[in-house]
Amino acid sequence: MNFLECTVHCHTDLCDGKNTPAEMAAAAVEKGIRVLGLSGHSHTPHDDSYCMTVENTAAYRAEIARLNREYAGKLTVLCGLEWDQWSDEDPAHWDYVVGSAHYVTGPSGVRHSVDHNMETLQSAFEDFGGDGLAMAEAYYDAVAEVAEKRPTVLGHFDLVKKLNGDGRFFDESHPRYRAAALAALEAAAGKVQALEINTGGVARGYREEFYPAPFLLKRWKELGGRVIITADAHTADGLLFGFEDAADYARAAGFTEAAVLNAAGKVETCAL
Repeated sequence: MNFLECTVHCHTDLCDGKNTPAEMAAAAVEKGIRVLGLSGHSHTPHDDSYCMTVENTAAYRAEIARLNREYAGKLTVLCGLEWDQWSDEDPAHWDYVVGSAHYVTGPSGVRHSVDHNMETLQSAFEDFGGDGLAMAEAYYDAVAEVAEKRPTVLGHFDLVKKLNGDGRFFDESHPRYRAAALAALEAAAGKVQALEINTGGVARGYREEFYPAPFLLKRWKELGGRVIITADAHTADGLLFGFEDAADYARAAGFTEAAVLNAAGKVETCAL
């Protein structure tokens, strides 16, 4: 299998995606994908704005089982989960897990989404007294906590920068920011099977470079970690968005191989 035949960070209309699981599967077959990993957002009780409900989670499992019967011999659809640290879902009971941090807990005790929209990030910024670097440090503490759960894939590592394109909340070159990000990365080493190079922020026009930033990707290579290319696809036409460019991005950091998931949901490697 090559990296263009596997895409495992994908969302459907059972969470915040735009297409049904069936539409995603049909598009995957058309694009020559052999392993499609659906990774619905795990049910998170304090915020139902984007995640699967308990009922949708059951429907999601059932539909993936049906799709595997329909596409037997053509496509494997893995029943994955994008698991958030505040989820009440057990990450052990899935084909694979993308572990992601989406929130920071402010000094007030309130949890704020760092990526939902500018208003939620502004609220977090204000909770931290206008200290955006403290907000970023709290975010990277959350990433390290997610990594402790040993997910298959560690998702959009530096998501906190998604809405910070103009630097209004924090300086991404500041030593405090880089130290916090690197500390979380080093905490994840040996605990996650792959770090994703996520093209979703570019696909949706939020950023001009993929997650994670080059300095993090290069450090991950030094730490002996593996990378997997993902689209964080929320539409059927975005299943392989930017994969060729992401491969170049990985090569520039020194990677010659990428991880893929096989039909059993296990990590394999392929040449870039």
